[in-house]
Amino acid sequence: MFPIVHARQLSDAVFEMGVHAPAIARKAQAGQFLMLRIDEDGERIPLTFSDWSADEGWIRFIFMRVGKTTHQLSHLGVGDSLADVVGPLGVPTHVEGLGRVAVVGGGVGTAVAYPVARAMVAAGNEVTVIVGARNADLLILEDEFRALPIKELIICTDDGSAGRKDLVTAPLKELCESGAIDHSMAIGPAIMMKFCVATTKELGVPCVVSLNPIMVDGTGMCGACRCSVGGETKFGCVDGPDFDGHQVDFEELMSRQRVYNDDERLADAEYHKECSCHS
Repeated sequence: MFPIVHARQLSDAVFEMGVHAPAIARKAQAGQFLMLRIDEDGERIPLTFSDWSADEGWIRFIFMRVGKTTHQLSHLGVGDSLADVVGPLGVPTHVEGLGRVAVVGGGVGTAVAYPVARAMVAAGNEVTVIVGARNADLLILEDEFRALPIKELIICTDDGSAGRKDLVTAPLKELCESGAIDHSMAIGPAIMMKFCVATTKELGVPCVVSLNPIMVDGTGMCGACRCSVGGETKFGCVDGPDFDGHQVDFEELMSRQRVYNDDERLADAEYHKECSCHS
């Protein structure tokens, strides 16, 4: 069992949780992820590390409440425990020798962007962070980013309620056009990453993306997370989650992500109905 030692609600549907997992905390690196299961009857879900402490033995992750399992998870708190937490999984983000880098985080992907930006700064790179959300209420980890010794934090919101009223691709394009960056990394919804890739490819700037395909076991056994990169089949869990964005088939990725949408909505509806019956 993995005791929950930290829990807070970041916005209406976004939550941060920390669990005591010293063995995982000692090994975790930026860009890696974990698989968790709430109880013995629960499904496995992948979540990326947002923070960890090897000294204190805890790991943290951020999730959005979108389906049955994340709804269940959002109702847990300090004093509760998770049945299983497995990790760290995946290949750590490459952070050395990149020079001037733009790290772009959108939505819950911002949770991944934070440790990546921190690791890139620690490796001696000059880092500009671009964070995007639909509105100010959905922005997360702003204080944490401001505490990092980065060159600049650029905030974009769709409605202009915080920072610039723009998509994250606008400042990214400006940085590319001005020659201010040598590399970029985009982490967030697939559609956001797709357009970040299109922007950087047009202007000749490399762009790494952290993919979020459907996963079942997270160890390369099931093949559910397969994706096409440069015309080859790759597994998001063991070959990634980071890939050269200019080589990713985003149409295939997004199509595969939608396969279980109906099943997820049905499971969530049945869970709410069950909860209502017992309330």
